[in-house]
Amino acid sequence: MIRNWVDSNAPINPINPHLLCQPDGAIYNRGMTLPAQIVFITAVLLSPLYLLYRLNRRRRQQLLAAVQVVEIEDVTSQHLENSRSLYVYLPPDYGGQSERRYPVLYLNDGQDRHQLKLHETLARLYNRRLIEPIIVIAIPTNEDRVQEYGTAVAPNAQGFGKKADQYSQFLTAEIMPLINEQYRTKTMVEETAIAGMSLGGLSAFDIAWNYPDLFGIVGVFSGSFWWRPAEDETRVPPNKLIMPQLVLQESRKLKLRIWLEAATRDETADRDNNGVIDAIQDTRELIEALVSVGYKEGEDVVYVEVEGGRHNYETWSKIFPDFLRWAFPV
Repeated sequence: MIRNWVDSNAPINPINPHLLCQPDGAIYNRGMTLPAQIVFITAVLLSPLYLLYRLNRRRRQQLLAAVQVVEIEDVTSQHLENSRSLYVYLPPDYGGQSERRYPVLYLNDGQDRHQLKLHETLARLYNRRLIEPIIVIAIPTNEDRVQEYGTAVAPNAQGFGKKADQYSQFLTAEIMPLINEQYRTKTMVEETAIAGMSLGGLSAFDIAWNYPDLFGIVGVFSGSFWWRPAEDETRVPPNKLIMPQLVLQESRKLKLRIWLEAATRDETADRDNNGVIDAIQDTRELIEALVSVGYKEGEDVVYVEVEGGRHNYETWSKIFPDFLRWAFPV
């Protein structure tokens, strides 16, 4: 308890010279004004919180430091005739293991890696030993996103996705050889994954489906499976969802593990007025097509529906660790 100053001859408190100690055990103020007393008391009360903040901040910095992030600048694509940086996330033991090789995850929309909390998620999962050490390649997109992402077979009815085939070739014929040359990657199909959100998720699924000799795992978060071709399109049936049609045309099960997520508040549109939003219905139709060619839901195909989730990184960042634990279990 701090009281008004009574005895100026009382011994000075060794911790703070502005306070005097009295025989009754109380602490008295030594000439401090009321505002100064308020500031001092506030500082005393808040100092443990500040120390806790500093401690947590240091722990977080140490946690993040375990995952090294390397930027590969100006990676030029002859297929797309543009360039971009790539961001490589290396596991904690990468530098100390001269021979060990690692599974790889290629991630679309790498410009949003901070919103996805990619660095922190990897660090926390490694720290808790919840996933196998992996190399993650975050691939940013650009102002041409709606053209680079899509289905390689054809653009959609709105004319989006005209460069989807070129983007697929950029990733598979230019990025992947570069990464395999510069880093100690595992190149087996079952050790190579691709993932994306929204339109980037559609792109990830399309690439994985078209290159089963390169990818064995795909993760899609709120995928834009509403993609339909123009009415005069001849390469796929017009007015039908493109991805389910591509699955049915394949008519066989690929060696591909598939993880799909949709959220109950991804959107509000319900074209059939059946009480199921289109985002969920489109995803379910893709799953039905996959099951029809031999996939088993719950085994080869995992579907996660996030109750109350939205079409944003707040939702995706919360569910992303679940995908990583499924794709790269310890």
